[in-house]
Amino acid sequence: MTLFDSPAFEGHEGVHSFFDEKSGLKCIIAVHSTARGPAAGGCRMWPFPTAAAALDDALRLSRAMSYKNAMADLELGGGKAVIIGDSRTQKTPALFEAFGRAVEDVGGKYWTAEDVGVSPADLMHARKSTRYVAGLTGHAAASGDPSPVTAEGIFRGIVLGVRRALDRDLDGVTVAIQGVGHVGAYLAEKLHAAGAKLIITDVNDEALRQVAEATGAKVVAPNLIFDAQADVFAPCALGGAVNADTLPRIKAKVIAGGANNQLADPEIGRALYERGTLYLPDYVLNGGGIINVAGEIRALDRQEAFDPAWVEMKLARLMQTLGEVLDRSKAERRPTHEVANEMAKARISQAAEQRAAA
Repeated sequence: MTLFDSPAFEGHEGVHSFFDEKSGLKCIIAVHSTARGPAAGGCRMWPFPTAAAALDDALRLSRAMSYKNAMADLELGGGKAVIIGDSRTQKTPALFEAFGRAVEDVGGKYWTAEDVGVSPADLMHARKSTRYVAGLTGHAAASGDPSPVTAEGIFRGIVLGVRRALDRDLDGVTVAIQGVGHVGAYLAEKLHAAGAKLIITDVNDEALRQVAEATGAKVVAPNLIFDAQADVFAPCALGGAVNADTLPRIKAKVIAGGANNQLADPEIGRALYERGTLYLPDYVLNGGGIINVAGEIRALDRQEAFDPAWVEMKLARLMQTLGEVLDRSKAERRPTHEVANEMAKARISQAAEQRAAA
């Protein structure tokens, strides 16, 4: 199968691969769309088993970022970077300086930020080689770590989802969180403060310990999270958590989390709808982080200070969009992911038409 035959390709504007022998950088930057503005999306560092697996992840994540940025009403397109490597053992300043040069070579069509395996500290090294880095600290336009804003959006979405599906607030609701890294940990704190009971898992024992101590959460082994007796399942790790094997085991009436590409395939989304499980489309729900990043990009372009009020305005509007997705799903008797995809594609197409006309 060639790149253009890949089901994940779906009209990408550009796919760029980079190799730096001295630092060991192996990187793919995928730009899905710049119809609404320069592509923006995080950089993920992961020990992919093959280059083909890394490419597929980059394409899927890049396309999801186009949809996410459109649904968040941002003047940004969709892109993603993946670095092939183990973030626990292979990170070096030179590696991320080389990554910065790769971003610079894309010529301003892609802005990067943190994602799985990459921290703001790592991207400070990338910033030495390119200006197209957001989510940092130390300058007037800086927005810092976007994880808290991502978690805030997911929390608000879960409140909305529980109200729609269970007709109650969060007090006493049980939420099973898969992954308590940056976003998952912040989400756990917010849910705990709202009175929710938590069941958590992660491959990082120290992260589990800290969250459990802070929230009183019950800890289970990674594979057992799918069997949890929970009202809400919140996937906050890697994609594909809801698939043909796990679907029969998930008992939650609401699926709402921070991970990207939570559904292994579109048929899983239809199966959820048919069995009465409310799925909150991931790229709508977890858009808070990219809104925060967009606020920084906006401030950098305008040479202004970062404006938290602008971020809050966009986050509130995103929740209105999520409500519209749920309303349309109910009225049209269609799965939420199908409605969201249709809305996102329409927004991107409209922007492309307007750009062409101009």
